[in-house]
Amino acid sequence: MAEEPEPEHGTDSAAHSVEMLKAVIDGATYETVAAQHGVTRTAVERRIKTLAIHLSKAGSIKGLNEEGAAFVRRLRQHRDAILTALAGFEPPAPFGPRETRVVSGEEIAQAALRIKGRSQRPWHDLSLFYVLFATGARPLEIARLEVRDYLDTGGDVRRESALRAEAAITGKARPLYFHCTRLDQALTPYLQERLDQQLGLGEADTYRGLDPHSRLFLSPQGEGFRITPYGSPGQQRFLCRPILETYRKLFRHAELRDVTPLSVRHTVAARLYARGADEEQVGILLGISDRSAVRELFPRPRPKLAQLVEELI
Repeated sequence: MAEEPEPEHGTDSAAHSVEMLKAVIDGATYETVAAQHGVTRTAVERRIKTLAIHLSKAGSIKGLNEEGAAFVRRLRQHRDAILTALAGFEPPAPFGPRETRVVSGEEIAQAALRIKGRSQRPWHDLSLFYVLFATGARPLEIARLEVRDYLDTGGDVRRESALRAEAAITGKARPLYFHCTRLDQALTPYLQERLDQQLGLGEADTYRGLDPHSRLFLSPQGEGFRITPYGSPGQQRFLCRPILETYRKLFRHAELRDVTPLSVRHTVAARLYARGADEEQVGILLGISDRSAVRELFPRPRPKLAQLVEELI
């Protein structure tokens, strides 16, 4: 399923979000609330998370942290506190997500230096940081990457790879390109470290001695990021909290304020547009099949009229 637009701004949007949150903590499902408001299930979930996280960060609800806000069960456990907080809730103006910022190339370079200097596992963390910008993949998809996605049998980098259907959030395979020197320069020593530490080993003469089916990113104990299912049975919805926490830590180390994996995807889209990509190409690379969804989520920058007519002849 394609990503959906973030909730619209304004007090009217805030009021709808409050109604949705109240309905869910009173026992309604996301699907029921979505049908009542004429929106999708994911839109309801995002609105509720945004509002619950805002209440938590404002200190209105003790014990409800950002991670807890992702689970309906925890929201319902805090029902009374949430209703009390909502009674005095005044949405910021505008209410909703911050304007997504695009990270410059200079910021990325400086951030990498800070991560390398502050991390206990610099090659691992630099690789995680770079792969986000180099591919535009979502954190959950990155957590699912395996050695065979990056390397071929002979141990060379697969410049034109594919994000496997079972790794993609949409459940559909899409092109995955590894054309990034910085990423190679970080992953090469990281994979050598894995070999030296005997993490995820395979046959000595293939895949640089690593198991092709092992996760690309492993903990010091040789384990991949833990992925857990959530939602109703059969929904195939998954959460990888450890990789989200890792990225938050990396952005702190990098001193990149207001940067999230979503803003990195905006950065990737902006760079693709700058190179002449159209909405269809951006959608293919970022895993969004609907061109209208691409236009809403990642709008193409439009120059001002004065810029368009300057020195026409």
